[in-house]
Amino acid sequence: MSRTRKGEKVNGWLIVDKPRDMGSTQVVNLTRRLFHAQKNGHCGTLDPFATGVLPIAFGEATKLISYVTDGDKEYEFVLCFGEETDTLDTEGKVVATSDVVPAEEEIKAVLPSFVGEITQVPPAYSAIKIDGKRAYDLARQGKDVQIPERQITIYELELLAMLPNRQARFRVRCSKGTYVRTLGADIARKLGSCGHLKELRRTKCGNFDLSQKILLENIKNMEYGETLMKSLLPVMTCLRDIAVIAVGEEEAKKLKLGQGLSPKAFDVKNLCGQTAAAIFENELAAIVRIDERKISPVRVFNFD
Repeated sequence: MSRTRKGEKVNGWLIVDKPRDMGSTQVVNLTRRLFHAQKNGHCGTLDPFATGVLPIAFGEATKLISYVTDGDKEYEFVLCFGEETDTLDTEGKVVATSDVVPAEEEIKAVLPSFVGEITQVPPAYSAIKIDGKRAYDLARQGKDVQIPERQITIYELELLAMLPNRQARFRVRCSKGTYVRTLGADIARKLGSCGHLKELRRTKCGNFDLSQKILLENIKNMEYGETLMKSLLPVMTCLRDIAVIAVGEEEAKKLKLGQGLSPKAFDVKNLCGQTAAAIFENELAAIVRIDERKISPVRVFNFD
């Protein structure tokens, strides 16, 4: 690692278990300071109210953020029936109430209607931009926020447990762009009640899950140096589901210069039209696109 005034060239992934009441950008800034890093960023914003898997990319890993954010997400959430808030979570003001508390069998009966491709309207208190301004900023100013509905995919949705105090715990696996706060409120409405989220925890983001997590408090307690750097996962960790082709030194240099390779030298007949990872000596040289005539670099990586 070469030290500059801007920090160290740190590369890799840190899978933070984001604590409640802390913004995703705060986690990015804190970890950048702790690692003395030049550059980092996060995948998939978590509201301050939410906890769980927040992948932080350092250095060259930031080039792969889209591969994580475009992946499926998994959450557990607690829905409280009887009160809906303007933020659809515990942070907001109550805007509707209901005496209807659905039974376990009633809840299970409506869940299949939310599985598959569905439409939902993101909450007014969200980071979506409307005419260049964040929706939550407009909502806090008391302005009427109209957000168009969007299509999302719910792959799995299950009731995990009925809880005391008119609450129930759920698990959902969903596509990018899903607002779980909206999903919870929509479930409550479908049952003739209303509701808001008491808890929201992301358990999976792309290929990252809670088994790889590290607590911010543990990171803070590590001394800067080798021990801290060992908490980072390799840059390629997020690419577990991608094909890999091995390249030589000269081929890696060509890719890094933006030049294509002939597919004739590689066993890639079955990979036409696909994306792959080009590896030189166990290090990621480039993300490439393979067609019949050329292996073209899409993203190149420099770890020097």
